[in-house]
This record gives sequence, structure tokens and C-alpha cells, in this order.
Amino acid sequence: MKIKTLLIDDEALARTLVQNFIKVDPDFEVVGEAGDGFEAMKKITELQPDLIFLDIQMPKLTGLELLELLPNPPIVVFSTAYDQYAIEAFEKNAVDYLLKPFSRDRFQKALQKVKEKIEAKIDTKEEIKNLLATPPHPDKALDRIVIKDGAKIEMIAFQDITHLETYGDYVWIYTEKAKFLKQKTMKEFEELLPSSFLRVHRSFLVNVSFIQKLELYEKNSYQLLLKNGARVSVSKSGYKELKETLGW
Repeated sequence: MKIKTLLIDDEALARTLVQNFIKVDPDFEVVGEAGDGFEAMKKITELQPDLIFLDIQMPKLTGLELLELLPNPPIVVFSTAYDQYAIEAFEKNAVDYLLKPFSRDRFQKALQKVKEKIEAKIDTKEEIKNLLATPPHPDKALDRIVIKDGAKIEMIAFQDITHLETYGDYVWIYTEKAKFLKQKTMKEFEELLPSSFLRVHRSFLVNVSFIQKLELYEKNSYQLLLKNGARVSVSKSGYKELKETLGW
């Protein structure tokens, strides 16, 4: 059975190059192409490919954001222009990548690695999960969070988030108008979000720009009143951090 392959790149010439390189190997079949992350999401759902060649830098939705939305990602070979951080992250997590511009020989080596993973029945979910936990662009982080809400894809700007709340293995993300559930740990959000977000309680992370006032809840216990009317518990360590950071 042939390895169903989907090509995802916003550059048509890059997709054509991969098409030309891959067609000489009879074990692979290109079942489709996508020029952006939204189109890719739709085609992955429809075509269920075994393998995707995925460009990282794409408009609308980046390659890594796309992977975050996939519950069961296929095998991935990334393609990227030179980026020291990305390469270090790929190598650390044993994820294969093609550095643009790549040669036919380098491409064939990538195909061979894919075959070996399939033959060994290696589950690549863990390597993708580890990669997403340590994104390869610490100095170029996007100021948004991407969430799949049913059939819709929501992009939430950091500045629109009022606070976050832990919910088992998930986190509730609150804005002034809605709330969204994301499978990610609060620790990961702490590392992702800017310094304008403070961990005021083990269950809460708050955007300081939405704080209205600090209230005494009961003896030696405080809570924050946010501008949208929400109330958030504050621990002793959270109270101390609020005082130190905001000068209260």
C-alpha cells in the first residue's frame, strides 16, 4: 500500500519541487496539496494522509499552529528556511526537517526515514507533543493562541485574554466575550504568555491590564475583581507577587 502524502506550503514552486522529487519513489502517492494552514486542516481531515510535508512559515496559520489543532497528527517532515532555533528544536526532538533549499539526495534521505518509521510502527505523537511544548521560535513568538472550537478555528490575541483557569489536563481561556478550552498545562501558558500575565494562584493566571481591584475575601484571603466582573482567587504567594510587580 502506498504512503499517502499531503504537501503543505504557501509557495507553489516549493510544492512543485517536492512533487518532482517524490514521484520517482513508487512507495509514495501525493494525494493533495494545500497553500495555507486552513486549507491544510480541511484536507488532512478529508484525505487522512500518512505523511505531510509541512512548511513552518505560512500566512493565516503557521505549521506549528496547525499541528496543535490535530488530535492525531500524521508523520511530519518539516521544511524551513535557515533558522538556528528551529533546527535545534527539531534535532532535540528527533523530528525530521528539510532545510530550504534542499537537494534531491537530502530529500530521498527524508523519505527513507519515513519508511523506517512506518515499518517500525513508531508513534510520532510524542515527538510532536515535545516539539510543541518547546516551540522553536522563542524570539519570534506569535502574540496569539489558536483553538479549534468545533468546526471553527479561533485565534485569540494575548491582549484579549482576561485570565486563564486550570481544568484538569486543560485550561480555560477567558476573554471579555467568551471562554475557550485548550489542552495545555498552566505551566506551558506561563512560559508562552508575556510578563503582563501573573500567576496569582495555582489555578489562575491573570492579565494585569484587566485587574480592577484587589478585595479582602475573608481573613488573610484575597481575590481580584476584573474589569469584566470576574473574580479570581489569590494565594499568599500570588498576593506577594502582585505587591512586588504592581507596587501595591
